[in-house]
Amino acid sequence: MNHSSPLLRAASFLLCGSLALSLSAVSTTALAKNETAAAPPAKAALSVTTTKAVHSNIATPLLANGNIMAWQEAIIGTELQNLRLQQVLVNVGDTVTKGQVLATFDQELITAELAQSEAAVAEAQAMLNEAAANAQRARELQPSGMISVQQSNQWLTAERAAQARLDAAKAVHKIQQVRLSKTRVLAPDHGVISARQATVGSVISPGSSTMELFRIIRQSRLEWRAEVAATELALVQTGRKVKLNVVGLTTPITGTVRQIAPSVDAATRNALVYVDVPSTPGLKAGMFARGEFETTATSALSVPQSAVLLRDGFSYVFTITANNKVRQKKIQVGRRSGLRIEVTQGLDENAAIVASGVGFLADGDTVRIVPATTQP
Repeated sequence: MNHSSPLLRAASFLLCGSLALSLSAVSTTALAKNETAAAPPAKAALSVTTTKAVHSNIATPLLANGNIMAWQEAIIGTELQNLRLQQVLVNVGDTVTKGQVLATFDQELITAELAQSEAAVAEAQAMLNEAAANAQRARELQPSGMISVQQSNQWLTAERAAQARLDAAKAVHKIQQVRLSKTRVLAPDHGVISARQATVGSVISPGSSTMELFRIIRQSRLEWRAEVAATELALVQTGRKVKLNVVGLTTPITGTVRQIAPSVDAATRNALVYVDVPSTPGLKAGMFARGEFETTATSALSVPQSAVLLRDGFSYVFTITANNKVRQKKIQVGRRSGLRIEVTQGLDENAAIVASGVGFLADGDTVRIVPATTQP
């Protein structure tokens, strides 16, 4: 008994150690299972709504630059010479009506010349009356032989000469009447004075060219002259609308294409497009404007602008994958129309994508999908 006791004690120690190891392994496995069961699911990063790409009509944008110009600018001058400009009644910026007096010349000299021409007409008329009476006697007496044929011809010739002198005197009188009427410079159309060179007291000397007094923007009508590349002219159609952003004006204005130039500039390869613009406060000739032409829309795959994320110069959308995780997908974009953007490459039109809030997402985030009407 005494010799077997150490062996029994050793066996007991081994048995106890084995039991302790078994119990420890069981406890570790159970603890791992409990921790796994208690782990919470991944938390959603954001509540989002989803959408899909659809085919919609999008117009090709056509942008151009140009200047606001006068529709037509009339030059108002005078042909009068040796007359002093007596009055200037308008200034630059004044609005005038057709027939309005803009300036007047001194009429004293022309009035005297007109009276002289009237006297010349009266004298020529008296001489014609005398020549006509002699011619009538010649017609009556010559057949009876009471006067010679030569005398008859002289009286008939004198009548024709007197008639010619009267016609000439009347022509001179008419010229003086026209000159008198031109001493009042009238507006040829309603509009606004854009330039003035008329100066009180100035005189046009003989031999000088027609003096320019004023320039007027006819009908106060302005237009935008856009420079459009020849390769894009096919997109422009008369009657289409153009949205103009004028430098100096805070609000865009809408014009209408009136005419396309029939030729292209050989140096720039651009053509002028004439766009009528409405009367707008603050709009002046010479202003610079950028315009966007309305063009024919074509069908294209598009997504809402809010679904596109611009990052590092590239465009992305977030598609919904299994377990409501999002995947960042690079796409190619094209035209824009309102709040929609054309997608030209990189997106399956049947894929569900995040409709908004993409700036708060990262690739692999878990989201909670909610109906559009209840999105927080």
